[in-house]
Amino acid sequence: MKVESSVLFLASSVAATRSAKRGLVHIPNSNWPQDNNIWIQSGSDITWYYNYGQAPSSQYTSVPQSQLEFVPQKWGQSSNPSDTSFSTYVKQLISGGRAIKNVLAYNEPEYPYSSGGAQLSPNTAAIGWIADFVPLQKQGVRIGLPAVNGDDYGLQWLAQFLGNCTQMVKQSNTATSCPYDFLPIHWYNNFQGLQTLLNNVNSQFHPPKIWLTEFTDPNVDLATTQQFYNQAIPYLDGLSNLERYSWFGAFRSNVSNVGPNATFLNRAGKLTDIGSFYLGGGATGVLPTSG
Repeated sequence: MKVESSVLFLASSVAATRSAKRGLVHIPNSNWPQDNNIWIQSGSDITWYYNYGQAPSSQYTSVPQSQLEFVPQKWGQSSNPSDTSFSTYVKQLISGGRAIKNVLAYNEPEYPYSSGGAQLSPNTAAIGWIADFVPLQKQGVRIGLPAVNGDDYGLQWLAQFLGNCTQMVKQSNTATSCPYDFLPIHWYNNFQGLQTLLNNVNSQFHPPKIWLTEFTDPNVDLATTQQFYNQAIPYLDGLSNLERYSWFGAFRSNVSNVGPNATFLNRAGKLTDIGSFYLGGGATGVLPTSG
């Protein structure tokens, strides 16, 4: 108990610092529609969200982009890699009055469908990228690279993708390197590994900006999870090249696939300490496994 109390005290000091970088991985659950309102309550630090899809979440369609920026994502690819339905839809959103400023690409394309990945070869993804994302960039929308996991396999896939994309744009005389505005990445491990990952990404790819679009230390005890939060949040807030981040855990603990302690809500839908801190509040004393 003494260890957890000290961890909570440190987290309280972290919560006092607000961040415009902070985003939401929105994974709604039809069993508890009331939970959707938690993330946009008055005073929430969350400024943007994505939901793995191209359309805004139905629960937030009336919320203006200036309050909660929606970032569309093309999760995967159709059988036709040159399909441009995503960019067409994004342009329709813009013409309809929604100020789309950023878009995300394929979700963990290095992994198979069975593991939650988009299951794309680097070459196929590069064809789709040039067809469906580069035109958006030319219209002023910032485009994020495919979001790989931060392990060696993911970084190798991304390097091959960038090589294929660069070769294609050079052959077409449209650019000298693969065009993009920011590099999304995922991380599921400890804080030391996160530091190493971001340093490696910067040294290997030299991205204009980095977005950490999924991260937590999964399936560890509460004290370890809170310690990771206490270390990671101020570190990420202090990195000038880290433009945005979104903790993976905006759901109830009883439906979590990353362990109960990483979640923002307990079984009854009450904010845990980490959930409250992430929204800019104070400690709640609610255990993730309670309720």
